[in-house]
Parts: sequence; C-alpha cells; structure tokens
Amino acid sequence: MSTQSSSLDRVPDGPVGITILGATGSIGVSTLDVISRHPDKYRVIALTANQQVERLVSQCRDFEPQYAVLVDPDAADKASVQIKSAGLDTQVLSGIEGLEKVVALEETQQVMAAIVGAAGLRPTLAAAKAGKRILLANKEALVMSGKIFMDEIQSNNAELLPIDSEHNAIFQSMPSDYSKGLKTVGVKRILLTASGGPFREADVSTLGRVTPEQACNHPNWKMGKKISVDSATMMNKGLEVIEACWLFGTSPDKIQVVIHPESVIHSMVAYDDGSVLAQLGNPDMRTPIAHAMAWPERMSSGVADLDLFETSQLNFERPDMERFPCLQLAYNAMNQGGTAPAILNAANEVAVQAFLDNKISFIKIPNVIKITLDEIESAEALSLAAILAADASAREFAQSIVAGGMQ
Repeated sequence: MSTQSSSLDRVPDGPVGITILGATGSIGVSTLDVISRHPDKYRVIALTANQQVERLVSQCRDFEPQYAVLVDPDAADKASVQIKSAGLDTQVLSGIEGLEKVVALEETQQVMAAIVGAAGLRPTLAAAKAGKRILLANKEALVMSGKIFMDEIQSNNAELLPIDSEHNAIFQSMPSDYSKGLKTVGVKRILLTASGGPFREADVSTLGRVTPEQACNHPNWKMGKKISVDSATMMNKGLEVIEACWLFGTSPDKIQVVIHPESVIHSMVAYDDGSVLAQLGNPDMRTPIAHAMAWPERMSSGVADLDLFETSQLNFERPDMERFPCLQLAYNAMNQGGTAPAILNAANEVAVQAFLDNKISFIKIPNVIKITLDEIESAEALSLAAILAADASAREFAQSIVAGGMQ
C-alpha cells in the first residue's frame, strides 16, 4: 500500500479538497460529519450518489460543492432543477463518466471511495490513475481487481488509506515500513476481527426463516442493507480477507478471522516476538475516516471516548464455517486467484439482492455463490476488460439460478 510517498509534500496551501463517491450512504454521511467539524481544513469539491436526489440536494445546500454527480440520468435531471432553484452554483453531472471526471479534478486532493459494490470500481481506479489520496471504503476495487488497482496506485504515486475499521486498525498496528514485506518486518499474522453479525448465536436450523429486516439489524454498526446482509453471512469478512491480502502484501493463510462480539478491538497484528498490537475504539466509522483524512496527523472525529470500565469484558471466538460458509468460499476464491474473487463478488451481489427482494431464502445465498464459482471458469485477471467480463458472466449465471426458482 503506497502511503509513504511524500504525503507531507502534498499538503495544499488552503483547505484540502475532498470528493465523496457515495455521499448519501452511511460512510458518506459520516465523512461529511467529520468535515463539518473542520471547515478550516477541508472543503467539499464534489458529492455523488446513484439516485438519492433529495438527500444529495440537501447535502449540496449544506456544503456547496462545485459538482454533484448522480449516476442515474433521470435523477441527475431532477437534482439539476432543484439545485438551480435553490440558487446554488453546483454543476450537476451524470453517469460513470461524471464520477470519473470529479475524482480527477485538480482541486480534488482526497477521494472518499464509498460506493457499495462493483459500481465503485471504475471511478476508484480513475482516482488511482489521477494520483489522488484514496480513502478506500469500497472493498470491490481490491476484491475484483487487486493487482491492477495496486499497480495503478504505485505507478501513479497515489496514496491508499483503508477506511474499513478492520483494515484501518491493521494499518495503525503495523510498523511504518511494512511495505518491505511482513516477514521482513517481523509480522507473523494478521488477526481480523468480526462481530459475528446478528445470527452468531442463532440456531442454525432457524436461519432458513430469517427475514431481510432481521439480517439488516446489526447489533453494533449502522450500515446499508447490502453490507448488513454481508455481515450476517460473514461474506463481508471474507471480502475483507481478500482486501487485506492486497493492502498488506500477504496471503490468506496469514490472516486469521477472530469473532469479537463487542466490536471494540477492530483488529490486531501478531509479531514474531510474541507481541500482539491492537487498535481499540467505539464502533463508529468516523474514527477511521478522521484518521485517514488527517494521516499522518490526528484530529478529532466527534466519536465518544472509549470507556474501558464500561466495556468491562472482551470476548473472542473461532468462526464456525458451517454457520458461515460464505467466509470459507472467500478464502477459496482468493487461494484460487485470477478472476475467482470477481466471480465470488458478483454472485454474492446477485444473491444478496435476491434475498432482499424475497426471491431466495437467507441460507441459499452461499449456495448461489458456490454453484456460480463451480460453473464459471476463473481466468487470469490481466486486464480490467477480463475482470468485467468475468463479473458479467457470473452475474448472468447467478441470476439464472435465482430465476430458476431456488427457494
């Protein structure tokens, strides 16, 4: 991960310009909250959304960005009318091309990449090509195109800082020279923590009756529907294993998932000398957001101090692969390599949406993914075209499984 590449030389004379990909989602909202606490240090250059017009327009009123982008053209037209009637100078763009334009603007120094799913891949790659500091909350950029993405970071002298609470915790617990290789700097393994989601203790025999509302009711974090379901199946953690391999230059066998229900320890790094370094904090995404925005400095995030006396007890468990088969599928895909992680991700997105639409049951999500992985042949991930082709094939196949009436 390229973070030591002259970041101190990049500090602009005035406030740092930030473009937020996915401004209306939970990460985007939290990022704007942090920005509002430091108006002298940061200014919003562009805000983007898929089609949430009302929320994006409201954010434009509050932060007056130069650009607003809605991927959906009809939503962009509606937003343009509302923004103009509000007397704002914000220019409205649409489509993926609009996203790619605003991340590459000269005024943009930092890009919060928080678009959920494969839709965030192209604009995040564009930010890497433009040499920006990327605050990465989108897993799919690395899951789908890890080598290509990391090569773009290196060749364009971009910076990559993780926003996922777990990866941000690992980054904070690593030695500063970890890019030399984890073995070289004495790192034995990464301990990636997981809450276990809402069904950690549920009777496995009852999971077939789980509703979307129950799956989205995470015990510790407030998240969008897709990522909440991923947490319930622990596919979220599987994707994080893949992401961590690319971020920290390691392999799946060096990453151990540890269920930690309290979500106070966000992840740990174990060293050869027996030391284990951990990053702790309240479960609030504003902490990793503020850390990455200000790095290598620190600034207030608005998060309450962690009260260790109130926390009192911390628990740890091994993940049950029978309960969480999606986690094993992710390990398998990363070990297989090539386009297998892209196939895994595509099938998962289709399966999760089918579950949210009440087309398949909760326990069928891993079935759709496994069948797709077995049937769609993995190839070398040598180009973005090859990755997108694998993604499209996997989606089409997974949708055919769902359409076939899997219950």
